[in-house]
Amino acid sequence: MNRKISRRSFLYAAGIVSASAALTACGGSGSSTSTASSVAGSAAASSEAASGEAVELIVFAAASLTETLNAIAQDYSVENPGVTFRFNFDSSGTLKTQIQEGADCDLFISAGQKQMNQLDITASADVNTEGLDFVDSDSRVDLLENKVVLCVPENSDQGIDSFDSLAEHLKAEDILFCMGNSDVPVGQYTQKILAYYGLDEEALAAAGVITYGSNVKEVTTQVSEASVDAGVVYCTDAFSAGLKVVDEATEEMCGQVIYPAAVLKTAPNAEAAKEFLAYLQTDRAATVFESVGFTAL
Repeated sequence: MNRKISRRSFLYAAGIVSASAALTACGGSGSSTSTASSVAGSAAASSEAASGEAVELIVFAAASLTETLNAIAQDYSVENPGVTFRFNFDSSGTLKTQIQEGADCDLFISAGQKQMNQLDITASADVNTEGLDFVDSDSRVDLLENKVVLCVPENSDQGIDSFDSLAEHLKAEDILFCMGNSDVPVGQYTQKILAYYGLDEEALAAAGVITYGSNVKEVTTQVSEASVDAGVVYCTDAFSAGLKVVDEATEEMCGQVIYPAAVLKTAPNAEAAKEFLAYLQTDRAATVFESVGFTAL
């Protein structure tokens, strides 16, 4: 699996989706801590649009969705003009905290079930330990599946070509490895991989072998800039950054990587958010998601 992922299929798919919208004449943001705005629309907002009222959908989404949601929004804006989108991309743990603290949000898309469950009153009390009730459970869906991959800098000469060899180097403490923080889904998946190999994360960190990123984009950047010898990210982020992927984690190593999505009970524009969530489950959106390595569910 030693390869550098190409961006061609993603750009091609996004182009097809946009072109299709233009031909039918009826068809269809930012850093990890900042919000980005783009014009987009929703069928549910037709009454508001007809009355001349602007509808702004606020979407909190895992940082690993940045490129795909921006591409989908381009097509969506052609199909449904008149509604604005405000995206907030960050780690799912950070987004969960912002929602809990009262930030306005219509739609939440997490990179892990844990962060969604922590806001869902219908989830197990073992996970939703604070009894938080933010999620409209009737709207909740498992939207996408991603994969966890091991990446190395383009000109790496450390001989890291698999998770097996990564484990050996970590045991020898002769490399610098980057992973997500423990409150970030990609970090939690990486912790499971370390446990699978019987590695003591705390001891390795104390030995200076592990460095951390506050979200998956920070891990991606450290690998891209060759400031570390290897890092674990999602397949889709490796694709977007053009990273060299050397191995893919199995379900036995870290479980499935499922992205749940749900409209919030406190959503300022709940109906419009439900319509956009429905759009994200269409074949047209799936074309873009799947072109970068997601599996549409």
